[in-house]
Amino acid sequence: MEIKSIKEQYKIKDICLKERLETIIPDVMGKSQCDAWIIASKEYNEDLVFDLLTPASYLNARRITMIVFIKDNESIKRFSLSLPDEDLNKYYLQYWNFGKEEQIEALNRLFDEYNPQKIAINISKNHTYADGLSYGLYQMLKEELKPEYVERFIVDEMLPIKTMEIRTATELTLYEELMKHAFSVIEETFSLDTITLGVTTTEDLEYFMMDRVTQRGLEYWFSPTIDKMREGSTIDRETGIIQKGDLLHCDFGIKYLNLCSDTQRLAYIAKDEEEDIPNWMKEGFKINDRFQDIVCSCMEENKSGNDVLIDSLEMAKKENIEACLYTHPCNIYGHGPGPTIGLWNNQNRIPIKGDITMSYDTVFALELNTKYNHNGINYTFFSEETISFTKEGVKFLYPGRENIYFLK
Repeated sequence: MEIKSIKEQYKIKDICLKERLETIIPDVMGKSQCDAWIIASKEYNEDLVFDLLTPASYLNARRITMIVFIKDNESIKRFSLSLPDEDLNKYYLQYWNFGKEEQIEALNRLFDEYNPQKIAINISKNHTYADGLSYGLYQMLKEELKPEYVERFIVDEMLPIKTMEIRTATELTLYEELMKHAFSVIEETFSLDTITLGVTTTEDLEYFMMDRVTQRGLEYWFSPTIDKMREGSTIDRETGIIQKGDLLHCDFGIKYLNLCSDTQRLAYIAKDEEEDIPNWMKEGFKINDRFQDIVCSCMEENKSGNDVLIDSLEMAKKENIEACLYTHPCNIYGHGPGPTIGLWNNQNRIPIKGDITMSYDTVFALELNTKYNHNGINYTFFSEETISFTKEGVKFLYPGRENIYFLK
C-alpha cells in the first residue's frame, strides 16, 4: 500500500477539521458551562489542540494565532482573531480588523458584542493536554483584556481533552490504512530475511524498523523497542543477539494522517526440531488474550478509567489470572488525552487522570501483561492492541492479535 500524496493527506485533514468543528466542538462545548473558549498560540509554542483546529496548510501559529468559540443560543460561532489567512478563514470568521486595531482590541470588541459570562482558557495543573496556553499569553490576556472579562475566566479541562480524544467519522475509517502501514513494518522485521541468527541483535531490529518507517515517508512517535524471552530464563525482556528458541517482542507505533497506532506483537524463532510454537507459550498467550477480552468487556460509556481498571483486575483475579493493566488513549498523540486505565507501576486508582470518563468514538492502546508459570518459572507475556470504542462496542483495528508469528 502506497503512502498518500501530501495533497491527498491535506485534503483528508481538512475534511476531518470540518467534521470536528461541526460535530465534536458543539458537543464538548454543549457539555461545558463556558460561554466562550479562547485557544491562543505563539509561533513554535502552539497549544496542543492547535493542530486539530487548523487546516493542513496552516502548519504553525503566525505571531499569535487566536481562535475563539462563542455559544450563541443553540449554535457555536467560530472566530479568528489572527493574521488574515485564506485557508484559516475558510473555517473561521475573520474578526480582527488587522491594521486598524490591535489584536486584544478585537477580542474586547468580540466579548462586548456577545457578553460571555464564563470564558474558558486552556490552563491546567493536572492535565498536559489542557495546559496549552503559554504563561506569556496568559499574562497578556490578564493585562490587556477588560478586567470584567478576566474575572470571567474559567478552567474546563475536558474542552481540549475531549476535542482531541474523540475521533471524527472520517478518522475512524482511516485506521485500517494506518494499521496496514504499521504492520507492514512489523512483518518485515519479524522475518528470517531480516534476521540472521547468531548475528542480528535486538538493537539492529530497532534501527531496521526506524529506517523502514522513515524510508516510507512515515513517522514513529516513539523509538521502537525489541526484546526477547527464552525458556529457562528468569529475565522477561532480554536484549542482545537473537538465537533459535527466542520469543521476540516488539513495541511499535507510527503516526500517519494525524493518527497514532501503538502495538506490541510476538514472534517465535523455531529450534531445529520444532514445527510449531511450544504449547506452553500458546497456553500462556491464550491467558493474555482472555485478559484482553475481560478489559474490553469492562469498557462502558461514561465509566471512569479507574473503574475499568478495578473491574478488569477483579474479574481477572476470579479467573486466577495474574495481570497488570496500563491501557491509554491513542489518538492525535500516542499517549493521548483521555482516561488513564492503570499504570504499569501502579495498579491502584489513579487520581484525576484515571477519573476521566470514557466517550464513544475513541481509540485506545489496549496495553497489558499477564503471567504464566511453566516449570516453576513465571513468564510474562506482554501485549498491546490498537482498539476503537464506539456504540457498536470494542473493535480490534488489525487482525491476528491471538497469534504469535512463527519463524523457521
